[in-house]
Amino acid sequence: MEKVKIIFEDEYLMLLEKPAFMVTTKEKPNEKNTLEDYLRENRNNKLARNGIVHRLDKGTSGLVLAAKTEDVLLNLKKQFKSRTIKKKYYCLVCGDVSFEGVIEVPIGRSKYSFGKFAVNVDGKDSRTEFKLISKYKKNNKIYSLLDIDLKTGRTHQIRVHLSYLRWPLVGDKQYGGETNDLNRPFLHSHRICFIHPVNKKEMMFESGLPLDLQTVLDTYEKI
Repeated sequence: MEKVKIIFEDEYLMLLEKPAFMVTTKEKPNEKNTLEDYLRENRNNKLARNGIVHRLDKGTSGLVLAAKTEDVLLNLKKQFKSRTIKKKYYCLVCGDVSFEGVIEVPIGRSKYSFGKFAVNVDGKDSRTEFKLISKYKKNNKIYSLLDIDLKTGRTHQIRVHLSYLRWPLVGDKQYGGETNDLNRPFLHSHRICFIHPVNKKEMMFESGLPLDLQTVLDTYEKI
């Protein structure tokens, strides 16, 4: 497992890059080596979840915000709730995707498969915007690298929405993606923008593709 990277830190908050295969927060007593564990060992502030503001799926890599004080934690949570925090993701999907678009269908727990989520009329409103970065070819199949602008934060949202349009993520076995090249979804949280809760400055940070995803991408032919 790759190590956690500290992208930014001041006396009020931290921005970390979570490696793939690391659970973000401890949801079960026996879970170990989570991002929450890392923070408790290195920056213990005694806050709930040690100040982690939002979560990424275990198989997703990328940027995660953590607060150091209760006031900052509440402020950042309010920013998430009001959708003023902007998050973007890179993903590689199976299929020939149009240049850009919006997916706006509700998501809820799957009625047919435990642990999965699905498009569900009784689910929560969900909005995913995407823009094509480039297209690739491998074994006579077309793949599309997308930049995702996540407008809501439902569990598995990107994976569910793109699978619903029959563009599953490469490596995402759970939602129908090909797994020959990768043992986790090709999904990386690469940008986050927010207002600093104390100095009120607009903050923007970026993270490039991690080595495992870039290595896989390099095996595809760009078209």
